[in-house]
Amino acid sequence: MIEIRDARQDEFDELGEVRVAAYLADGFLSPQSTYAARLRALGADGLDHVLVAVERDQDHDSASDRSRRSPIVGTVMLQGWPQGGEILAGPDEAEIRALAVVPAARGTGLGRALLAAVIERAAHVGIRRLVLLTQPDMKAAHHLYDTVGFTRLPERDWSPEPGVTLLAYGRTLDGRRR
Repeated sequence: MIEIRDARQDEFDELGEVRVAAYLADGFLSPQSTYAARLRALGADGLDHVLVAVERDQDHDSASDRSRRSPIVGTVMLQGWPQGGEILAGPDEAEIRALAVVPAARGTGLGRALLAAVIERAAHVGIRRLVLLTQPDMKAAHHLYDTVGFTRLPERDWSPEPGVTLLAYGRTLDGRRR
């Protein structure tokens, strides 16, 4: 059974490694990349919403069992204004960052579940528009974003360094607090 919940401070080292391993496994990050350090550190400052997906053993549900560490199999982050990236246009927007699922859990719907959870969190805190950046060759991610209502925002594509262009996607939310 998978549980999606807020990350605990003592899990940030592990979830950083999950992010890096997922990006490396698909060839979206080179072993020499300086971005690996950034992926590991995202959200550790406690300013943003970081969600993790953990495996839960259905046979052990006592309070003592719940306190034991469960392996992190996925993660996603919601970064708001003003600490969000260059893509954010104002305080009613937030950026989805670092969606990552361990290779062994791919194809199970976990990425979709993490995306649904972060969208729900954004709506709950009153975000009116979600945006995200993705690499052009992350085709499976593009398909996932399309199927849950994101659309391309080519006018917001961003180049963090010469020769690198990230594709922007966005989705408007109803903005009501829930």
